[in-house]
Amino acid sequence: MSQVLIAEDNEGIASFVAKGLKAAGYAPVVVGTAREAWEHAQTGEFDLLILDIGLPDADGFSVLRRLRESRNAMPVIVLTARSSVTDTVAALEGGADDYMPKPFRFEELLARVRLRLRAEPGATSGDATVLTAGELSLDLRTRRARVGEREVDLSAREFALAEMFLRNPGNVLSREQLLSRVWGMDFDPGSNVVDVYVRYLRKKLGADTIETVRGMGYRLSA
Repeated sequence: MSQVLIAEDNEGIASFVAKGLKAAGYAPVVVGTAREAWEHAQTGEFDLLILDIGLPDADGFSVLRRLRESRNAMPVIVLTARSSVTDTVAALEGGADDYMPKPFRFEELLARVRLRLRAEPGATSGDATVLTAGELSLDLRTRRARVGEREVDLSAREFALAEMFLRNPGNVLSREQLLSRVWGMDFDPGSNVVDVYVRYLRKKLGADTIETVRGMGYRLSA
């Protein structure tokens, strides 16, 4: 299981990212200062760092610079409210592997995490990037879905929603959970978008693929 270090002093954002990564099968650890980020990064226990620039004790760029000067090649995704071209260039030229401005959508961050790690968490064989349940399979690298021998064309959002169900087999997922994990931090709690997209998936993957649990949410059918 890949371990992801999250250096973020905003507790709400840190918790949101950590919960999303945990649900996706990663092992997140949150720290709130540049000093802690540097100390944890040096242990060699982490596979990737999600780094905020505006940390309270020092600029996140200083952590990035020290990592690269020490020849630590751990992938770093900068996640920050600073979105100017100057900051983006500074992050990438300073050794960051990727840069995401806030506000952000979790599904996009998760896609970038997977890209940088280039392997799925808990991988034990060559097909670890493929999630399966019955006749349904999702290839996380090619972003292709299949039902039996039939290839199914899914939009990015449909694919992300289907992935959530396959990563949580047998578990009931509430609308709120699906909204926050698939649609991001700026979701509207009163939205019916989850219900709409579940209908889309049922139409494409099979009417019995996703089960409605009355008053609770949805789950992948056995």
